[in-house]
Amino acid sequence: TAIAEALGDNTTLTTLDLTWNEIGDDGAKAIAEALRDNTTLTTLYLGGNDIGDGGAKAIAEALRVNTTLTTLNLWSNKIGNKGAKAIAEALRGNTTLIELNLSNNEIGDDG
Repeated sequence: TAIAEALGDNTTLTTLDLTWNEIGDDGAKAIAEALRDNTTLTTLYLGGNDIGDGGAKAIAEALRVNTTLTTLNLWSNKIGNKGAKAIAEALRGNTTLIELNLSNNEIGDDG
């Protein structure tokens, strides 16, 4: 997406709010790819975007290498146990994220 491409080149933006934009897994994957290289974004709101396990896994992979994001809001999506597990695993090595919101998803006891 155009926003994801711009985010990859961005050197000033610190907060991005894409709440309720229906970006789905494909949009989340594009944003995740940009997060791998972005060094300025600290806050990302992706609530209400129909993001499922595929998008959550891509974001998890980005969290493994991103060193600037401190707040990630993924509330009210379609993330299930697999996506939650991927994010949890990525957080083991992430030292910068301090706020994560996964409320109102489809995460069960295994997630």
